[in-house]
Amino acid sequence: MAASRFEVQSSRVHGKGVFALCHMAAGETLMEYVGEVISMAEAIARHPHDAQDPNHTFYFQLADGRVIDGLHGGNDSRWINHSCRPNCVPDEVKGRIFIKTRRPVFRGEELTFDYGLESDEPMTEALKARYACRCGARKCRGTMLATQKPSKA
Repeated sequence: MAASRFEVQSSRVHGKGVFALCHMAAGETLMEYVGEVISMAEAIARHPHDAQDPNHTFYFQLADGRVIDGLHGGNDSRWINHSCRPNCVPDEVKGRIFIKTRRPVFRGEELTFDYGLESDEPMTEALKARYACRCGARKCRGTMLATQKPSKA
C-alpha cells in the first residue's frame, strides 16, 4: 500500500487543514473531492451543517447545479482550506472534482484552493465579512467570495 502524501492537521488558516508530507510537482492530481451527491434543494434543506458556524459547510457545487456534500461520505479533501493565492485547483471532470497542484508544493505546506464562493445577495461589505478570508496571502482579497461571477459559455 502506498504511503500517504498528505495528512490532516490543525491549520493556522481555519480549523483543520491538509498538509503535504512530501514534495509534489505542479499538475499532479492529489485526490478526489468526494461525498454524497445531492440536489441544490437538498443542500439548502440540510443547511447549516453547524448552527454555531452556519457559513461553514462541506459543499462543493458542480457545474450542473448538483452539490457534493463532503460531510457525508467525504474524505480528507473536505479539510482543504481556501486561499486567495492557492497552490491547488479543483478540476471538474464528468461530474467529479479532482484536486490538482497548480504549482510545486513543498513538504509541510498546507494545501489550498480558491473557493470562489458565489452568493445571490448583493456584494456588500457585510456579505464579504460573513465569508472573511484568513489566508494571509500578500494580495488577500479579504473574502472567500468570488470577485465576479464566472461567465457561462
